[in-house]
Amino acid sequence: MPHTSPPIALSTPNQNLVRLTMMRGITWTGFLLVIIFGINVLQFHLNVLWVIACIMAMGLINLLTWWRLGRRSAVSDQEYVLHLLLDIAGLTLLFCLTGGATNPAISYLLLPVTIAAATLRWRSTLLIASVAILSYLMLMFCYIPVPELSRQLPNLPFSLHVIGMGITFLLSVVLLIFFVSKMALALRIRDRTLARTREAALRSEQILAVASQAAGTAHELGTPLSTISVIVSDMLEDADGQPQLQEDLQLVKQQVDTCKAHLRTLADSARRQAGSVEEIGAEEWFKRVINRWTVMRHDMDFQLDVARGRPPLIEVDATLEQAMMNLLNNAADADPNNIEIQLYWENQQVVFDIRDHGDGVPLEIADQLGDTFISTHSKGMGIGLFLTHSTLDRFGGSVRLYNHEGGGTLTEVRLPIAYSAQ
Repeated sequence: MPHTSPPIALSTPNQNLVRLTMMRGITWTGFLLVIIFGINVLQFHLNVLWVIACIMAMGLINLLTWWRLGRRSAVSDQEYVLHLLLDIAGLTLLFCLTGGATNPAISYLLLPVTIAAATLRWRSTLLIASVAILSYLMLMFCYIPVPELSRQLPNLPFSLHVIGMGITFLLSVVLLIFFVSKMALALRIRDRTLARTREAALRSEQILAVASQAAGTAHELGTPLSTISVIVSDMLEDADGQPQLQEDLQLVKQQVDTCKAHLRTLADSARRQAGSVEEIGAEEWFKRVINRWTVMRHDMDFQLDVARGRPPLIEVDATLEQAMMNLLNNAADADPNNIEIQLYWENQQVVFDIRDHGDGVPLEIADQLGDTFISTHSKGMGIGLFLTHSTLDRFGGSVRLYNHEGGGTLTEVRLPIAYSAQ
């Protein structure tokens, strides 16, 4: 079957909760170490039982969060908001037991607000900010004082309060840079993924419209092609003794038969709803495409260079063959003389390079090729490149057009090696 995307990673709320849990573990471990240092070294007078109970409760919440992240169900935004509220509640209780608003770590209440602003919608952010403000206001009046925080350290012009504020500032900066920036990056990646998904959906709608129109046109072309075939056969009978005319008529008849064969293939594919996907050697398949191309195009001169070694397997179907035919025809239309074709493989990909010696790709449309109906030549409709791009994308491949430094256009097609061959 065609190339499938790898399994989707954890959703953005899941990833953010993982980082929040890690940050919570670092923060409360730091609080525990500071409190132990303050009690044993600086002789702080605290309600040790309640302080340790608060820290252990947040540790238990962290363990339960890790267990929950191991479950299959995705984390919702509401659950993520609840975790931020739990962090504010834990911080409020700890600060209430250790000096309230006079605690130098009180500014740490800004961290949940910053996280909410970077990762949540404005209503959720407003809720988190309001709770944090209320907590701060409450801690201005309701708290157990810690007189030792204002103590002047010997040989230093700073009090413990100032030093604590500095440590809190440094810790907050580190956590913001390392964790919050990653949370914001996850959101940007999600937005880009959604944008690509919308573009892919739009492209699929355009392809469906083209396919519907092609089916109707194929049905309508059957009658005039049959009429042309009959007329050419009659003209061949009347052209006895005119070798040049017979040769031209034979070529016309051959092209008409080719068109009728394409229409039959299109009808068969429509009845099957999808082409049969097969695994085949890259060289064997590409030479098959080249042979079919040479039957249709008698006016070109090309060179085929295949890398040494055993060619890997790739997944193909009739639509992929048609996509390569479109690119080969574009090269022949640009300049039928001295078309250089290369086949090689690298980094789990098979690469087809097609270089013509035409006028190259106009710079003003180079970035739009394959995304919409834009053609590289005046008589083209641009549908070929658009469908080629979509087909290769469906197989996990890509096509890029470059202006070659030696003149002309270099078309680079990349297809992934079949999974069974990797």
